[in-house]
Formats: sequence, C-alpha cells, structure tokens
Amino acid sequence: MHPDLRMERLDPASPGDGLTALHGIVTAQDPAGPVMSPRHFAARAGSGAAGERAETWVAWDGGEVVGGHIAHYPPGENGHLVILRLAVHPGRLREGIGTSLLDHAIGRVRADGRRVIVAEAAADAPGSAFAKGRGFALAGTESRMVLDLTAADWSGLELLRARAARSARDYSLERWTGPAGPDLLDDMAWLMNGMNDEPMGDLKIEERRWNGDRIRAMEESTARTGLTTYTMVARHTATGEPAGFTQLLVDPCEGGGWAWQSSTSVLRPHRGRRLGLVIKLAAVTWFRACEPSIERVVTWNSTANPHMLAINRALGYEVLDGWNLWQLEM
Repeated sequence: MHPDLRMERLDPASPGDGLTALHGIVTAQDPAGPVMSPRHFAARAGSGAAGERAETWVAWDGGEVVGGHIAHYPPGENGHLVILRLAVHPGRLREGIGTSLLDHAIGRVRADGRRVIVAEAAADAPGSAFAKGRGFALAGTESRMVLDLTAADWSGLELLRARAARSARDYSLERWTGPAGPDLLDDMAWLMNGMNDEPMGDLKIEERRWNGDRIRAMEESTARTGLTTYTMVARHTATGEPAGFTQLLVDPCEGGGWAWQSSTSVLRPHRGRRLGLVIKLAAVTWFRACEPSIERVVTWNSTANPHMLAINRALGYEVLDGWNLWQLEM
C-alpha cells in the first residue's frame, strides 16, 4: 500500500490535468501499439465500447498523477462483472501504487454488488505478473496481430479472394461507412448475436443479447470517440438473410497511421463457405482505397480460435505480441 495517495474521481465530460496525465500513463504502457487520441481516450473513460457505464479514478501523490483505473460496468446479463484497466506511471512501479489502486477498484466493485473483475495485460509486461500475484486467474490468451498495408501482396490477396469467392457464390456483399441505417439495426443485432459462440476461455462472461437499441447505443459510443467505422456484410442472396460481417475502425486524430480490425463473425448456418475470408479481404481492400494514409491494422485474436487466426495469417497479419486475460472472482 502507498500511504500518501489521494484518489480523485474524474468527469470525462470536463477534461482536466488528471485525465491528460492518465492518458499519458496509459500510452506509455504500450509503446508498440497504436496511441489512443485524447478524444478517444476521454470517451472510453466515460463509457465502454457498447455504451457501458464507466468510472475513472486517478491517484495523486502530491501534485503528480501516478496512476489510475478505468472500470466499465456492463448492464443486463453481465451485471455481475466489471472490466478494469489499471495503469501506474512507469517511473513509479514497485512503490505500492498498483496495490492501492487495485484495492480502491475492488472496493468500488463490491459497493456496486459485482463479484467478478476482468482485466488484460501484455503477457511479458509487469501487469501480468502483478495480476497473478494479486490472485487473478489466467482466463484466456490472445495474440495481437498487425497487418502492414504498405508491404501486403495485394495481387496475391486479390487472387486469394477470387478463389475463396467460388465457395460463396450464393452470397452478395454490401458495405457502409459510419452508423448503420435504421433498416439495418436488426440485421446488425442478429450478426452480433452470432458472436456469442466464439471461444471465451474461462471468462465468466454471459452471452450478450443484442437488439437494435443496443446496436445504436454502441454506435453512439463509437461516435463519441471520433472513430469512423467501416462495415462489410455478407448477405444470402436468395433469402436476403445476413450471414456475416466485419468492421474496421479508424481514428482521424490518431496520427500514427494505425487502424483497428474490430468484430468479425459468420453465422453458424453459413459457415464452411469461406465467407470469413471473403468478407475480410473485401473489407481491407475497400478500406485501403478509402484511407490511403493508414499503414497498419491491428487486431486481437483469441488463441482458442484457430479458424480466425488462420484467416488473419492468410491476409498477411503477423503476431506482434501476446496478451493475457485475467479474472478475479470475489
């Protein structure tokens, strides 16, 4: 425990020195990956990716912010858990600051009546050793992968897409930028529900029940970050049913030439037709034409999902590093 810390809850709607300092600390934790812009970071300090309620706290030691934590509180079916991000200034490690922050976060979680905390950390970073030492259980592993758009074999990828498309002749593709139109919300909810059978390791996370309202809340949360979403959907031509989708995100304020490969899913009745590969190849080709300044796309894949890992390798993604998912049951 660090005896001299003062905890302050932040209001992300009124950015100040505390939030700016915490942004710098979080950025310093991951020098290899993309940097969240201040707007993106402030939005995530105020709500989760699907619009979840959030709390953000910083720890002051005198006049210096030395760390903080951001907790997202999912609603409904996952009302038992909290998703936690904890950060300590890299120059102030091993002083008891992380312990004080985690104890404070646990107190807030318990006060809300929740019983599970989920967090992630790079496998070889101090955060993973800290989580293990504090009683967190390893609940899953991920590979962070990067696609270098400047070095990709685009001719080879186009041939790969043409070959894969032979198995998906009964499907057509549609795409849009930004939020889904009102007539597409139910389709997107159907597709997001299809992600519930993805491998989750030992995480105590319940299936999320998506509907049009929840899709719109997620899109509004994304809009607050300043990110632009590129969505590609496969539809069964004969029936019009949505069959699969993928999304890429770009932050025009990020400045480092990065984009994020986000959700991808093919619904169970439509699997075995190489749709995942077709959709992702079409999406990244379209995205490259729309965002020529982007040089790298980053994504995370569960190591328990070899099918998606194989697709990403076929596209040219290479492993950057490994990440651990940690879980504390109270």
